[in-house]
Amino acid sequence: MTMKFFAAVLASGVSATALYAPSACAQTGEQTYNIEAQRLGDALRKYSDISGREVIAASSLLEGRRSTRIRGRLSPDAALSRLLTGTGLTIELVEGAWVLRSGNGDAVETGSTEVTSDQSIIVTGTRIRGAGPVGSAVTTIDRDRLDQSGRATLADFIQTIPQNFSGGPTEAVTGSSARGNAGTNLGFGSGINLRGLGSGSTLTLFDNSRPALGGGAGAFTDLSLVPSVAIERIEILTDGASAIYGSDAIAGVVNLRFRNRFDGFETRLRAGSAGGDFGEYQASQIAGFGWGSGHLVIAGEYYTRGNLASTSRDFATEDLRPFGGPDLRSNFNNPGSILAANGQVFGIPSGQNGTNLTRAQLVPGGFNRGDTRRNIDLLPKQETASLYLAADQDIGNHISLFARTLYAERRFEVRRRLFGITTQRVTSANPYYVDPIGTSQPITVYYDPSADFGPEGTRGRVRALNSLVGGRATLGDWSIELSGGYGLQRERDKGVNVVNRLRLSRAVAATNRAQAINLFGDGAVNDTALIDSLRGGQLRHVRFEVLSAAVRADGPLFTLPAGPLKAAIGAEYRRDRLRYQAITDVTSDVPLVSGVPGLPDQRIVRAFYGELIVPVFDAGDNFPGTFALSAAGRYEDYSDVGATSNPKFGARWTPLPGLALRASYGRSFRAPYFTELVGSANALYQTVRLPDPQSPTGQTVVLGLFGFRPDLGPEKAVSWTAGFDAEPRALPGLKFSATWFRIDYRDRIASASADLQNFLVRRDVYGGIIDESPDPATIAAYFADPSFSNALGVTASQIGAIVDGRTLNLSRSKVTGVDFDLGYSRPIGNGNINFSIGGTRTLKIDSQVTDTAPAINVVGTLGNPVKLRMRGRLGVLLGAFDAGVGFNYVGGYRNLTVTPAEKVKSWTTFDLQVGAKIASGSDGRTLRLALTVNNILDRDPPYVRFLTSNSAFGYDPEQASAVGRMVALQAVIGW
Repeated sequence: MTMKFFAAVLASGVSATALYAPSACAQTGEQTYNIEAQRLGDALRKYSDISGREVIAASSLLEGRRSTRIRGRLSPDAALSRLLTGTGLTIELVEGAWVLRSGNGDAVETGSTEVTSDQSIIVTGTRIRGAGPVGSAVTTIDRDRLDQSGRATLADFIQTIPQNFSGGPTEAVTGSSARGNAGTNLGFGSGINLRGLGSGSTLTLFDNSRPALGGGAGAFTDLSLVPSVAIERIEILTDGASAIYGSDAIAGVVNLRFRNRFDGFETRLRAGSAGGDFGEYQASQIAGFGWGSGHLVIAGEYYTRGNLASTSRDFATEDLRPFGGPDLRSNFNNPGSILAANGQVFGIPSGQNGTNLTRAQLVPGGFNRGDTRRNIDLLPKQETASLYLAADQDIGNHISLFARTLYAERRFEVRRRLFGITTQRVTSANPYYVDPIGTSQPITVYYDPSADFGPEGTRGRVRALNSLVGGRATLGDWSIELSGGYGLQRERDKGVNVVNRLRLSRAVAATNRAQAINLFGDGAVNDTALIDSLRGGQLRHVRFEVLSAAVRADGPLFTLPAGPLKAAIGAEYRRDRLRYQAITDVTSDVPLVSGVPGLPDQRIVRAFYGELIVPVFDAGDNFPGTFALSAAGRYEDYSDVGATSNPKFGARWTPLPGLALRASYGRSFRAPYFTELVGSANALYQTVRLPDPQSPTGQTVVLGLFGFRPDLGPEKAVSWTAGFDAEPRALPGLKFSATWFRIDYRDRIASASADLQNFLVRRDVYGGIIDESPDPATIAAYFADPSFSNALGVTASQIGAIVDGRTLNLSRSKVTGVDFDLGYSRPIGNGNINFSIGGTRTLKIDSQVTDTAPAINVVGTLGNPVKLRMRGRLGVLLGAFDAGVGFNYVGGYRNLTVTPAEKVKSWTTFDLQVGAKIASGSDGRTLRLALTVNNILDRDPPYVRFLTSNSAFGYDPEQASAVGRMVALQAVIGW
C-alpha cells in the first residue's frame, strides 16, 4: 500500500477496519447475494466473503449504522451500493480497494444509487459527478420510504411531502378551483407544487431529463403516469436552480431516479379499500438482467381505482348547516320549481310525470332545493398502464451507451359540472305548461336536466411517451456525455350528458308533445329519443411535444492544496410545441371547432452553462475542517421571450466532524406558458364605468384593456438559503438538519381584472396599471382597433383613464420559511428502531398585486400553504418483522373567501404499517406481506366553506384528503 492509500484511510476516521475476503483474487462478475439487514460491519464482512473485494472502513463510521437487505444476482458494485443505502456513507476506489467515507464532508449521501468504478453519479442540483450541490439541501426519499408510506402511487405520495402544496393541477382539486392552472388539468393528472408558488415553478425531471408536460397549458409534469415500481428514489432540491437547469426551477427541483441497475425479478400486488366505497388495485413487475458489459431493466405496472362519489362523504354537500355553515343548495332540482310572472315560487310535486299536472298540485312557498354535489365526484375513476425500459451497454473500457423509455396510458371518468344549469322560459304554447297563478303568462322553470340526460361529466385518455438515448465517454478524469430526448403527451377528454342549449330552448318552445320537452315531472319522464336529439357535447385534444439534445463534460481542471477544482460545462437545445383543439356542441346546431388564437407554433431554447466547485481548505477532522465554494451560470435564449442569464453561488463549511454549515444565493426564472403568449389575438378593449371617489359624480368612464399583453416576459426570482446538517458523534444514529429559505418572486404573470371595480377606489394598490392622463392619440388608436367595444357609446374625449386588466408581468411574492428534518436510528437485538420527523414552517408569504402595492401576508389562508406542515414516523425492525406508525399534520388557517372570515382547524392523521417476510430462500427468493392503514382513525378533514364556480362543499381539497381510512394489503415477491 502506498502512502496515498493510507492517507485516504486515515482521513476517513481515527481507526480503520479491513474487511477482506479469504480468496486470493476478487470476483468481478455477478454473484448471488443474500445478506440480511444487520450491523453494517457484519454485513460488509459477508459482502467481502462473497465478492472477494477488500473494503476499508473507519470504525467510527460503522458504529451505530445498519445495512439494508440485499438479495439476488448482482455485480459487486451494485451489491455494495445497495448495502449502503441510507447509511450516509460514500464509496471511493483507492489503490484497488474500496474506502468508505462520511457523507458529512464534500461527499454527498448517495442513497441507493449504484456507483461503479467507471461511472459516478450526478446528484440533483449539480452537473459535476461525485459532488453534491454545495450550499443547497437535497432531500432523498429512497425506495424503503416510498414503501413505508403506504401509498400506492407516486402521485399520492407526493401529496404527503411537507414542502408541497396540493393546490394546482391535482385530480382532487380540478373542477373545484381554477387556482394555479388547476382549470387546465384536462386529464385529471397530478403535479407537484413546492412552496405553493405554482406547478410551473417546480421543475420535475426524469433522471435529469425534462419530460413532456401535461394539461391544456403544458403547465405541469403528470406524476400519475410514472410506475411506482420503477422508482429507485426521489431527490428534492428545495432551492432555486435555473443556473443549473433553466426555466421553472424557482421553488426547486424534483428529480425522479429510476431503478436502472436493478437485478433479478420483483412482483408487487396490492389491493386497498376505503370504507368499501372506494377501492384500488395495483399489479407491477420489474425485471433486471445483467451481462459482462451491459444491463437491461423492464418494469410494468397496472393500476385501477374507482371513483369517490360526493354522496359517500358527509362533508361533500352544499347543505353545510350540520357543520355550522349555511345552506348553499341550489334552486335547481328534479322535480323542479316554477317562478310565476308575479314573482311567486311554486314547487313541482314529486311522484308524478308532469303530463297531467294541475295548478292545484303545485306547492307554493319556495323552491325545491337541490344539492348539486349528489351528481359530482370528489375523485375520478382512474385506470393506468405503464411500461419502463432502461438499457446500458459498454463499448470497450471508455465508452458506454444508454437508452431510457417510459410509455404510459391513463383512462379516467368523472362526474362533474361542465356548463352548469340554466333556467327555462316556458310559454303557454308548451303542451306541458302549467299556469300557477291563472294568467297564462310565461313562467320560469328551474329544471335540473340530470334525471333525463344523466349527470354531466367527462371521460378521456392521456398517453405519454418519454425517451432518452445517449452515450458517455471517459477521457482521463473527464467524462463527456451526449444525449437526445423526445417526449410526447396527448390528452383527450369528452363531455358526457351535455345539453345543447339551443336545441333545448327549441324543445321548450315546441307546441306538440312529440317535439316538446316536459320540464314538470319527477325523474326521467321524457322519451329517450327526444332526449338524445337534444344532447350536445364537447371534445378537446391537447398535444405537447418536446425534442431535446444536450452535450455535457465534467472533470477536474487542476489540483489545489485542498483538493481538485472540478468543473462542468454544457450546451442544450430544446424545441417545445403545444397544440389545442376543442369541438363544442353546446350553443349551435353545428359543432364549433376552435383552438387558441395566437398560440405560438413552437418554442426553441438554446442554452449554455458552466459550473465550478472550488475546495478552499481541507484540514480533515481538525478545526477549521473543510470549506468549499461553488459557482454556476447559465445563459438561455428563447425564440419567443428573448434571452436570460442566471447565476448561482454556494458555500459549505464543515468546521467539526458531524457538523456542516451551508448557504446559497441564486437567480431563477420561469418562461411563460404557450397559452400566456397569445398576445393581442384574444384582446378586448372596451369602455367601462368604474366607481371613483375622486370624481364629483362618483364614477369615471375608463377604457379597459383585457386579454394578454404582447410583451410578456419571464417571471424572475432571487433565492437565498442558509442551513446546517448535524450528525453528532456522541449520539450515533442521530441526524438533524434545518434550512432557512427566502424566495423573492417578481414579474409574476397575472391579471387584476377580477377586481376591476376597485381599480380607482384603491389607487394605492392598482396605481401601477392605471394611466390617469392618457395620450389622446393612444385612445384614438384603441377606438380604431377591431377589438374595441363601445358598450357605453361614449366619445374618445370622455375617457378619463386607461386601466390595464390584461394578463401581464404584474404581481410579486416573497416567501420566507424554515425546513427541518430530524432522524434517529438505534440498533436493538437483530434489528433497529428508528424515528423521523420533518416539516416546513412557512413564516411569510408577502403577496403584492403590483410592485407598488402594499404587501399582504397570505400564509395560513385558504388557497395558500399553511404555517406549519409536518410528517413523521416511528418504526421498528426485528428480524423478519417490521412495523411503523406515521403521522401527518396540517396546521390551521383562515378562510378569507367568506364574510366573516372563518378559522379552519388543524388536521392530524395517523398511518400504520405492519410487514413480515414470511419466506426467504437461499437462492434469493423472498415473499413479504405488508398491511397498511392510512388515516387509521378515519379522521374527516376539518370543516371549510369551500366555494367553487358552480357548487360548494365542506372541506378543502388543497389541504386535506377526502378518502378517509384506506386499508391495503401488499405482497412483494422477489425471485
